[in-house]
Amino acid sequence: MSIYNLQGKRVWVAGHRGMVGSAIVRRLEQEDCEILTVGRDTVDLANQAQTSEWIMENRPQAVFLAAAKVGGILANDTRPAEFLYENLMIESNIIDASYRAGVEKLLFLGSSCIYPKFAEQPIKEEALLTGSLEPTNEWYAIAKIAGIKLTQAYRKQYGCDFISAMPTNLYGPGDNFDLNSSHVLPALLRKAHEAKMRGEKEITIWGTGTPRREFLHADDCADALVFLMKNYSNDGHVNVGSGDDISILELAVLICKIVGFEGDIKHDLSKPDGTPRKLMSAQKLGALGWKTSSTLPQGIESFYQDEFLKDDDRFNGRPV
Repeated sequence: MSIYNLQGKRVWVAGHRGMVGSAIVRRLEQEDCEILTVGRDTVDLANQAQTSEWIMENRPQAVFLAAAKVGGILANDTRPAEFLYENLMIESNIIDASYRAGVEKLLFLGSSCIYPKFAEQPIKEEALLTGSLEPTNEWYAIAKIAGIKLTQAYRKQYGCDFISAMPTNLYGPGDNFDLNSSHVLPALLRKAHEAKMRGEKEITIWGTGTPRREFLHADDCADALVFLMKNYSNDGHVNVGSGDDISILELAVLICKIVGFEGDIKHDLSKPDGTPRKLMSAQKLGALGWKTSSTLPQGIESFYQDEFLKDDDRFNGRPV
């Protein structure tokens, strides 16, 4: 018996056009609930008045707070004010308006970058605020930490059933392939695909390739988030990941194999590595009864088929 039943509920997915938000929408289609969405052309979630008015008018009973300004190392490092301000505003507006509108359950979506740069591996939830952050994305991390604390504060002061989940590095349909702002997995997939289509003999990866990262398909993440919405109610945040990691170089080799690119892999040592290792403990989520249903090779293969090999004007050998 679940703690919270989604059946017949009005469920708002904030950020439904993003990779995670769209995956949550797909997953919720398996539930007997009414899915609410609103685009940024209608409501600016960084605007308190607009956000509050929309929530009061539409009265969602459950909220998945997946809306955020996101990007990779370069975007975070060069646009710190945007990443801190906009994310603080979005989460604050939604959480406060949800409380005032009587929302029954809210799940705030964070990021694994909230943890200290040199946290003990695998990273347990208790590692939060025990050390310094990775400087290249500390602005985004601080905003996400504030979101966790805000859900805890509203739970403590007002008794709101607000919870937080911290996904690992995600990939999947709707991902960002812009090489200036994308995360490492979609960037490598695009590089290998285009190099193969152009007949090039090498691709270049950032840094040494030694940092280790954990990856999870967005659809698996969405399944975990719906699971938590239905089965978890506590102030402590929950890691959402696969429990396994891989080096960036190993990831590049795997992607080249899946794509069929047989050239060399070169290193641009002028680019930063970022955090040396980031593997989150999946123990807490596993103890609740959830685990991922696909392996990394399976997930990347599916992702590649969906985004590159189908009839899509963005790809099929043409630069995006």
